[in-house]
Amino acid sequence: MNHYLQERYRQEIAPALMKEIDVASPMQVPRLQKIIVNVGVGEALENAKALDAAVADVTVITGQKPVVTKARKSISNFKLREGREIGLKVTLRG
Repeated sequence: MNHYLQERYRQEIAPALMKEIDVASPMQVPRLQKIIVNVGVGEALENAKALDAAVADVTVITGQKPVVTKARKSISNFKLREGREIGLKVTLRG
């Protein structure tokens, strides 16, 4: 976290959360370990540029390049084949 965010967390957010969940110590307040951003791009089956646009959007939002996820198995009702690129994911830590 940035310094000002850490300071705000310690001064404002942690004490308010301590009162809300009724704990005695600041060390008992829950912390975020990671945030996972997942985007399913169903349109990518027909339009390959949709996946590229989604990659650009997620990169701008998160500041990291996403990992492209592939279909694990074929599903004929969705016209989906195993190994086709159908989504994106990014894990934010720290």
